[in-house]
Amino acid sequence: MPHTQLLDLQPLPTTIIPNPEYHDYFSFSHFNPVQTQIFHSLFHTDHNILVGAPTGSGKTVAAELAMFRVFINYPGDKCVYIAPLKALVKERMKDWSVRMGKLGKKLVELTGDVVPDMKAVVNADVIVTTPEKWDGISRSWQNRKYVQKVRLLVIDEIHLLGNDRGPVLEVIVSRTNFISSHTEQQVRVVGLSTALANAGDVGSWLNISNVGMFNFKPSVRPVPLEVHITGFPGQHYCPRMATMNKPAYNDIKQHSPEKPVLIFVASRRQTRLTAYDLISHAAGENPKQWIRDITDEELQSHIQRVGDSNLKHTLQFGIGLHHAGLNEKDRRVVEHLFTERKIQILVATATLAWGVNLPAHLVIIKVPEFYDGKSNRYVDFPITDVLQMMGRAGRPQYDDQVLLASTFTTSRNTSTRSFSTNHFQLSRTFWEC
Repeated sequence: MPHTQLLDLQPLPTTIIPNPEYHDYFSFSHFNPVQTQIFHSLFHTDHNILVGAPTGSGKTVAAELAMFRVFINYPGDKCVYIAPLKALVKERMKDWSVRMGKLGKKLVELTGDVVPDMKAVVNADVIVTTPEKWDGISRSWQNRKYVQKVRLLVIDEIHLLGNDRGPVLEVIVSRTNFISSHTEQQVRVVGLSTALANAGDVGSWLNISNVGMFNFKPSVRPVPLEVHITGFPGQHYCPRMATMNKPAYNDIKQHSPEKPVLIFVASRRQTRLTAYDLISHAAGENPKQWIRDITDEELQSHIQRVGDSNLKHTLQFGIGLHHAGLNEKDRRVVEHLFTERKIQILVATATLAWGVNLPAHLVIIKVPEFYDGKSNRYVDFPITDVLQMMGRAGRPQYDDQVLLASTFTTSRNTSTRSFSTNHFQLSRTFWEC
């Protein structure tokens, strides 16, 4: 199926929404070209929708517009937003609880970490959950009236159908169609994805007509993205990681000497080793060059609140660490300093690409592989993870030009160049269901 042509349309103002209380919801005055093109189908119809567009295209707004239609036209019915990770659920809850709360809407989080009382779930307008949790809840739909009142199902990152969690998403959609046929209440399905090579297959499975199919080219990204791929030979993992640090330092000096930089690595240990190497490379010039608009006293006050000794050390040079080994308090300190541009560099594991919205001008992916304990060898990161890391490079509200420098082993240059510039091929477990 051919991609959707991005039309040269006049950007719609956010005041196009007829209800005045929604005019101040967004932090911008006009929708971007992608949002403008999909606005009518999302807000003025009940068609199932598939939006395939690069990370950073504003797909979250698509979910919000579909929810607004339910709030306005079907008061009392519920919206379900499914995100692939708990961290992403928490991010959406943190954002929407404030903004939708001003609209008088109630949200509830359903994950393995949070178990709200049943009254909160019954009274909620929006349920934010993970695939596994909603799968378990919707199995008993006959005994749960709030499941039968769901009018909208939004599945974010639906391209994850192609990985291990895919079967759960497939079951959710199939069950949703089954519930809809028995309750005689249409449940609208909105899928959000990166650009897909086989969007027609996914669309036919989701019962999406041409009216609801939007699969844009990767090049429609509102903030331009450059991809630079460098090959590093060597069979041994740790020495090869070490050889990448000096080129990474040079990339920072050349392409982003003052703007935020995100460096993705495969393990907690590599966050520390990478940060220490960058500090040593900077020692001969200006060891404090990555500390930005913050006084020594203010920086020290933040450092004193940190418990991790390695993080304490790296923050003194304007470098933060972010991985699952840090406690919640330490992560918040790092996220605050990086978001407010007090420190310039953040070295993180891949989970940050999914869970926290911390855009940067330059993203460096040191290597697309990690150690898999089950198979006792190094394996490639899923393509979806690498695309998500790339998507951290710049967001419209932060930057107008971005650059992504990706460093890979020589053997992966061809495949990496292919999937970073072309549509993502999605395969499902049960195409015939």
